[in-house]
Amino acid sequence: MAVNPKRTKSKKRNRKPAKVQASLVRTDKWVLFVSADEHHVLGLTVEQYRLFVRPLVIAVNSQWHNLETVKSLDRFVFVEKMFIQTAKNPTPKHSYFANRARLNPAFLKFPSYLRRAAINEAMGIVSSFRTRYDQWQRGIRSKRSAKPPSLTAMSNTYPALYRGQSIKYHANGTVEIKVWNGSDWVWLTVQAKSERKQGRHLNPNNVQESPTLVVNAKHCRLSVPFTTNPDKLPDSDYVCAVDLGINNTAVASIVGKTGTVKARLFIDQARDIDRRDKRATLIRRKAKIARRMRGELFKGFCSGHYRKSANINKQIAQLTSRRIVDFASRHGVSVIVFENLSYWKAKGGRKRTALKQRFHRWCKDAIVRLTRDKWSESGGQIFTINAAYTSAYAYDGSGKLKRAKENYSQATFTSGKQYNADLSASYNIGARYWYAILNGDKAIGHHFTRVWEAKDSSQTQRIPVTLSSLWLQSQATTDTLTTSLIG
Repeated sequence: MAVNPKRTKSKKRNRKPAKVQASLVRTDKWVLFVSADEHHVLGLTVEQYRLFVRPLVIAVNSQWHNLETVKSLDRFVFVEKMFIQTAKNPTPKHSYFANRARLNPAFLKFPSYLRRAAINEAMGIVSSFRTRYDQWQRGIRSKRSAKPPSLTAMSNTYPALYRGQSIKYHANGTVEIKVWNGSDWVWLTVQAKSERKQGRHLNPNNVQESPTLVVNAKHCRLSVPFTTNPDKLPDSDYVCAVDLGINNTAVASIVGKTGTVKARLFIDQARDIDRRDKRATLIRRKAKIARRMRGELFKGFCSGHYRKSANINKQIAQLTSRRIVDFASRHGVSVIVFENLSYWKAKGGRKRTALKQRFHRWCKDAIVRLTRDKWSESGGQIFTINAAYTSAYAYDGSGKLKRAKENYSQATFTSGKQYNADLSASYNIGARYWYAILNGDKAIGHHFTRVWEAKDSSQTQRIPVTLSSLWLQSQATTDTLTTSLIG
């Protein structure tokens, strides 16, 4: 038989390599316990580093057309030759640093590895500016009237510290940092401690990268990145399904592939939500008075209240995501399922009303993002499903449910049964994930966007997938096996 060469090539082309768990980068904060004098010395070090970076940005930007033709590994040497005066390079193109060294002794004795960090920082700033400016020229803008991006030469950057050259670690928890004390570059020994006791440095599988020295008026700390290579969690017959809501922050349940529910969790950050909503009410009252007196709101209106409200929202998202991850880990699942609410828009609530503002401040996307960050570090996966009718239909397949006007979380099924609407929705979310898996539907990335209707040819009108769909499918599989054994 003749072999079709085109068909043979297509098979080879469509052969996909095995999936490998991608490495992740996570950052710990290490607090530095320093005195007032040591704080001042660390601040001087950051100040000298910024003074060194700013002219480098201008020089790199002026020579960017030449740097683009140089290989990425050789760009560092190319930039050094632009301003470092040596016997082989007596007349560098930019003499600013040589002239500056006569006035500033910190430039004369600037550590070589700190200089490398400054060069990398400058090339990163210029590369980002060139990319954004090129996109602006090609018409890729947030709006038609968007102004062109500007080169941020006066950026408040922080120095990266290379191990052994700019920073040394000791077993007793102390670190030595190369600092500028006003007259010379010396080693400063300080005590360091992980801020949140995350302990990523204790895991032998994590690779510690070069930290960044962050110094401001209040804090001195190290921002320490770690490259993690988590092992993929073993497959489980259960998933953690999460329904995000306005009344209850989140409701999670452990749902099996046969429709069995073995655990539930209600997460309600009511106290933090009340604190946030009180500030929103205060802003709304002040805005009403300001419009009456001035006709418009001035720049920076209630900036402090907006900032505190945003910080409360961050706290809600952090605590909620942590409890979801702990709940999923406690029950040994490998997948957490959410609704795909990225493009959801609230239909209820008039403009400038409390209900409209509450929908606007709903931190649903932040909860999903933080949960993904935490869960992926444990080796788990996050999937989303189509959110259509998950809360509108009862999990037992009895049809549409009716919400109580006094308590919107309370639902009444057509059979007269009263149940929590958010808990019923979490069952349906888990059921849709399993329904897609069992019926061979493939996710686009990590999204099952099309699965929301039961595939039953006997029905003229398809109904949304609920937990009862898994019961029916499991029962049908059992009946088929029983028939085959009897036959």
